Amino acid sequence: MSIIVMSENETQPKPGQTWCRDCLAPITAQAVSCPQCLGTRLLAHREINTLSIAHIDCDAFFASVEKRDHPELESVPLLIGHGGKRGVVATACYLARAYGVRSAMPMYQARRLCPSATIMRPDIAKYSAISRQMRTMMRALTPLVEPLSIDEAFLDLGGTERLHGAPPVHALMTLQNQIEKQIGISVSVGLSFNKFLAKTASALNKPKGFSLIGKHEAVGFLRDKPVDFVYGVGPAFARRLNIDGLQTLGQIQDIGAQTMQARYGLQGGQLAHLAHGHDTRPVNPHSERKSISSETTFEHDIGERHLLEHYLWQQCERTAQSAKKHRLQGKVAVLKLKTSGHRSLTRQITLNEPTQLADTLFTALREKLRTQAQGHRFRLIGAGLTQLSPAMKSDDDRQTDLLDDTALRRAKAERAMDKAREKYGPKAVQKGRALKK
Repeated sequence: MSIIVMSENETQPKPGQTWCRDCLAPITAQAVSCPQCLGTRLLAHREINTLSIAHIDCDAFFASVEKRDHPELESVPLLIGHGGKRGVVATACYLARAYGVRSAMPMYQARRLCPSATIMRPDIAKYSAISRQMRTMMRALTPLVEPLSIDEAFLDLGGTERLHGAPPVHALMTLQNQIEKQIGISVSVGLSFNKFLAKTASALNKPKGFSLIGKHEAVGFLRDKPVDFVYGVGPAFARRLNIDGLQTLGQIQDIGAQTMQARYGLQGGQLAHLAHGHDTRPVNPHSERKSISSETTFEHDIGERHLLEHYLWQQCERTAQSAKKHRLQGKVAVLKLKTSGHRSLTRQITLNEPTQLADTLFTALREKLRTQAQGHRFRLIGAGLTQLSPAMKSDDDRQTDLLDDTALRRAKAERAMDKAREKYGPKAVQKGRALKK
């Protein structure tokens, strides 16, 4: 067994080499363990030193953070979410997943599957702080970091070999180990030559996984996968494909993009390209946010209009707070309702001016709510903003209604409340509407 002996400035091994994930040593020959540290977590691939697009995904993020902070829960099935009748599972640890529990599952169902589970409410502020810490570590490797959510991101490390003195795989293994040691949680890494396959790879060997998909194997790897293996192929589209005799991505590969687009439109053409492992989307560190929203599910169905308006105001405030935090404003206000029969209703209204104010959002959506809440009962209500744009830098609030001569005064009052909350805390000042129920 031979090992490359490298000088201090020579850390890059030869193409097709094996790396040790524990001590990051390059190994030139096939081995079952690392000759330097005796570790058995070895990473080998014929394209290992040429792939540069990565997807990093935290392993059961919320649950992992709570287990880090509460060591007594380490060997306990843990569910993060709200435990009420309408609560859903935000995150299930891997012990709970062994019982069949999954994210987005109703909490009552999760309790039936795993009655011994401990349930904790999510601490989003804590999770967000940890997410920002990890993003800082990622950006130390490359400026091309595209966050997808609080617990996952794409990275493009192309052209960083000279900066790090090693190929992207080495930098990513280093980052994976640093996150575990410094933050105390684990992540899984997918490495490939495009975003679709990188995200696919990161899910192959969780938790603490590091998987690669190269150009030479992409088509064969995808060939036997079902059509809904591709993210974005929902149940309805998958059923339509199945009815038409298309069960696997291999069958779509055989048909080709031109036929797929002729049959199923743009979505069919896109699916054909992905089935061949083609994805030209760049990693975009300035990925545009499409919408901002907040919603809540009630413990019991609600039909009383004054109660619905109370909860609508709460969601408008939360949406506005998020818009202000991200310095965004929206031109379209969105009301979301879900009936007691689980039917989803979405109503939109285009505003005269983009806004990030709770009062403006609430005033617009309240009229939509009054139209819908006529003898109906609802289990969920939400408020949102779309058609986002950067917020105005000046403190002038143009979002005034010419038919409402008090709108500007209310807007200025809301800005004053924001400043008071920033100085004294989020509960320092509350509008009277928030206290009525």
